[in-house]
Amino acid sequence: MILFVTNDEEKSRCAQEILQDLPEWFGLPEATAEYIEKSKTLPFWSVKEQGENIGFITLSPTSKDTIEIYCMGIKKSAQRQKLGTKLFEEAENYAKKHYKYLQVKTVDEGHYPEYDRTIQFYGSLGFSRLEVFPALWDEWNPCLILVKKLA
Repeated sequence: MILFVTNDEEKSRCAQEILQDLPEWFGLPEATAEYIEKSKTLPFWSVKEQGENIGFITLSPTSKDTIEIYCMGIKKSAQRQKLGTKLFEEAENYAKKHYKYLQVKTVDEGHYPEYDRTIQFYGSLGFSRLEVFPALWDEWNPCLILVKKLA
């Protein structure tokens, strides 16, 4: 079941629970804490099964025309079951009402297998490569920006 969450504490609890299950993607404690804290203030959707948090997505505006996927995660045990796609579709429907473009930042291909799968996932949702910023984060994690035009 996908839910739009408005309670700040519930957002925080869900984000923390999911991100702790994904150290391959969210292994930097300071960055993870920032994702959890900022998620309280953003549009937030969660997916639950039998009362358990399975995943979430948050969106953050970057300009009057563009919103980005600020953070998204699905527990490892629930990946590859189309839950991420369903969660994304809910967030995309919201974005279509208010913005022209949707973007997401991730680590560029060829650096970590987990992020290569992430790029494939976003490609399957219709995202295209916009640009790589080699030093936005650091030299080991070149930032790839993917974009999608919203109908």
